[in-house]
Amino acid sequence: MGVRRYPGGNKTPVLCIPGLTRNAGDFEDLAPKITQTGRDVIAVDLRGRGRSDHDPDYLNYHPTTYRDDVLAVLDEIGVSQAVFVGTSLGGIVTMLTHRHAPHRVKAAVLNDVGPDLAPEGVARIAGYVGANAGPAASLEEAAARIRAINEVAFPDASDADWLVFARRTFREISDGQWVLDYDPNIARALMEHGPAPDLWPAFETLKTAPTLVIRGGISDLLSLEIVEKMRGVHPAFDYTEVPRVGHAPMMTEPAAWSALEKFLVEID
Repeated sequence: MGVRRYPGGNKTPVLCIPGLTRNAGDFEDLAPKITQTGRDVIAVDLRGRGRSDHDPDYLNYHPTTYRDDVLAVLDEIGVSQAVFVGTSLGGIVTMLTHRHAPHRVKAAVLNDVGPDLAPEGVARIAGYVGANAGPAASLEEAAARIRAINEVAFPDASDADWLVFARRTFREISDGQWVLDYDPNIARALMEHGPAPDLWPAFETLKTAPTLVIRGGISDLLSLEIVEKMRGVHPAFDYTEVPRVGHAPMMTEPAAWSALEKFLVEID
């Protein structure tokens, strides 16, 4: 599994887990901010993404497999416990890990995801994963593709922002073309497995851990109705919304970072 480490101090380290088609690059701006709270940051590429190998058996692209992968990485680098920061799929992995091995999760940040997934968001994501998987002739073409998919979630993003987004989504190959930096077979696994197993039992276990939920104010995956259902199960979690951002915030936005920094300050 690809791992990026950012040294920061002796407090409980933070483990950052990205979304379905994303990779550790999504945290390259957030991680240095977190290190200023006095803790190391570990950002991972789940299997089939970024610097991690593609799995020859696409059915292994499943949240419980990712859970086991994450625990194996923590064992390998000698981290007994971490603050889990999970975006979308990463939040699903966080919930499943806490249910399976609660002593490994010091605290949990669920970024724009909950134990229910709004069907309109699931449909939108399923519609683009693995689609248009051919190479782009340039970074600018890659950025245009990403913008077409994600502008609904980031209406205020600039041309420069989309180029950064493209660099984190595509990788350049030897002939100067840009290809998606994930295994398109993830789409096959999503179709056969569905987006997630039943997550409510896992979410309920987070009542024993400090929990922060971040929601994009225009998210189509984590609805306000789902947030209210979550409150009924786990009324003590911290919560913030990021205005004019959909699925999913980068967590460097002022509202998100203010909430995350406050949350981390209260954790050893």
